[in-house]
Amino acid sequence: MTTALITGSTAGIGAAFARRLASDGHNLVLVARDKKRLGEQATELHDRHGIEAEVLTADLATDEGIEAVAARLSDRKNAVDLLINNAGFGNKGLYLDVPMADELKMLKVHCEAVLRLTSAAAESMRARGRGGVVNVASTAAFVPRGTYGASKAWVVQFTQGVAKDLSGSGVRLMALCPGFVRTEFHERAGMGTDNIPNWMWLDADKVVAAALADLARGKSLSIPDPRYKALMGVAKVTPRALLSGISSKTGRKYGPK
Repeated sequence: MTTALITGSTAGIGAAFARRLASDGHNLVLVARDKKRLGEQATELHDRHGIEAEVLTADLATDEGIEAVAARLSDRKNAVDLLINNAGFGNKGLYLDVPMADELKMLKVHCEAVLRLTSAAAESMRARGRGGVVNVASTAAFVPRGTYGASKAWVVQFTQGVAKDLSGSGVRLMALCPGFVRTEFHERAGMGTDNIPNWMWLDADKVVAAALADLARGKSLSIPDPRYKALMGVAKVTPRALLSGISSKTGRKYGPK
């Protein structure tokens, strides 16, 4: 049985990864800030699927939290075969409306933690000649839309670059870029979602199924829905100045309020 470590495992896409991987027979290391929810999740997945579910309480907005998870990923006696870097959050408000401390916290979770955890996992995986890393980004990475989109663009570029550098090592890396997914993400950020059209919403379990299929195919980028693939294809050929204006206008109309 292989072992997968999932950050931000107790809700949304992270919880969907935990359910799917447990049902496939993988042992899990569940990482989140809420010790109580982690314990409940681990018990449920163990009882339902008969897998081992280890819990690791860590806040990836702190050095201590990142170091604790990195140490677990570096433990070659209890190897992690698949890392899902899913932890993340959004800040409510336009640029300069958001406190700098909150912007820096986002960058620490979305960029520094992803860099350090990917590096810890990949080093151990390369030594064994096998393993996989999924870094959860967003379709926001492909449009000019604030600090959140910029941080996710970094995740995409970093992941694809490292995937190329480690080609042939047995270690696969992939950036996962979903659109709007029905999770706790927006509620936690205090963002309303009533103005987002129904067709833009994705199901977390379907996102995970598509992501794992793409990882198995060796893809370094996964946009797990035909609708968003089409939208991102249009975004790729749209002039940046025009795209910026469209993104800003669309964000005000359909973005979380």
